[in-house]
Amino acid sequence: MSDLVHPTRTPAFEARLKKRYAAEKRFKALGLGAIVFSIAVLLFLLVTMTINGVGGFQRAEMSVPIDFPAMGLSAPAATGSESDAVRALQGQGLVEVVQFSAEQALGEAGAAQLNPEAWRQVGEAIVRDPTILQRQATFSLPASEDIASALRGDGKVDLQPLARDLSERGLLERRFDTGFLTRADATDAQMVGIWGALKGSILTMIVTLLLAFPIGVLAALYLEEYAPKNRWTDVIEVSINNLAAVPSIIFGLLGLAVFLTLFPSMRSAPLIGGMTLALMTMPVIVISGRNAIKAVPPSIRDGALAVGASPVQVVFHHVLPLALPGILTGTIIGMARALGETAPLLLIGMRAFVATPPDGFTDNATVLPMQIFLWSDEIDRGFVERTSAAIIVLLIFLLLMNGLAIYLRNRFEKKW
Repeated sequence: MSDLVHPTRTPAFEARLKKRYAAEKRFKALGLGAIVFSIAVLLFLLVTMTINGVGGFQRAEMSVPIDFPAMGLSAPAATGSESDAVRALQGQGLVEVVQFSAEQALGEAGAAQLNPEAWRQVGEAIVRDPTILQRQATFSLPASEDIASALRGDGKVDLQPLARDLSERGLLERRFDTGFLTRADATDAQMVGIWGALKGSILTMIVTLLLAFPIGVLAALYLEEYAPKNRWTDVIEVSINNLAAVPSIIFGLLGLAVFLTLFPSMRSAPLIGGMTLALMTMPVIVISGRNAIKAVPPSIRDGALAVGASPVQVVFHHVLPLALPGILTGTIIGMARALGETAPLLLIGMRAFVATPPDGFTDNATVLPMQIFLWSDEIDRGFVERTSAAIIVLLIFLLLMNGLAIYLRNRFEKKW
């Protein structure tokens, strides 16, 4: 019996079986290759951005000791704002004091390369701690962009010997710029910061979430639980699916035609930007919400109705809590997409130069992707580094939002 061949295992069958196994191996290899390629591209992007962006978190600074008791400055009055106090110090001659101290420490040529706005940093330090005026203090003040470029090895060749000399004496070096995360935009790469754009992004996202989330979730609930199945609801469903695929610049045109017509004085305000992005995000929330609601087993509804719950109680006490993880995941993914948009915000004027962070939803503001776009147009090497640093901050923001989506999904997910 052992020498007999099974009647179904013919040579043709064996050939087909071998071919099928080979196809499965090729498919597995292609799948693994696709994953490896995706990871390699992601790593290349992250490594490239990190290498280019590390310099963006630094700036060239000069060490300048100032003997305040010998300069005769007095502490400004405690009344008024910080900017008023800094202007009062300027009136006492703080600019000349900083320039004189820089010439004493760095020489006339080195002092000429001090950033023109460096004195403001000294003034702000005095306002925060007036006791500085009673002693000598050493400040790390921003240098000019010319000598910063020379310190990097590019820029003006005639400044490179001066930069090298000051660097060897420990008077000029690149340090981590904490102010990059707290300042707003500026015309000098040494003085720029992303807080103004980041705050604008946060305010815009708050408006987007407050408008898109409740309207999108309620629309999904109505379409899935209450809407009759007829031609009109079919048209609405097709329209929502099409809106999710519409290019974002179309929503910018809609915001320009509608919102800026109704509120012409709020051009480039987070309120208008948030309303425009809410239109773009809402279809994504409706689609993800409907899919999450549809995934809730019918037995949940039947069991709730069987114990006497009303249809509204079934929806809001049972169906919606179980669908919440999917809804939140879709919402945050839609918000992450909105965070990276520039085209719709470009049309409503959020590409303005904003040197002061916005205080509210109706103030002039820009957003982080738009700030990156504006800096990328600058020819200054310092702005190139700042652009890469801003991209890193934006990527971190997006990773945090996606991490939040994963956490919420795992936190509220119910198993049945």
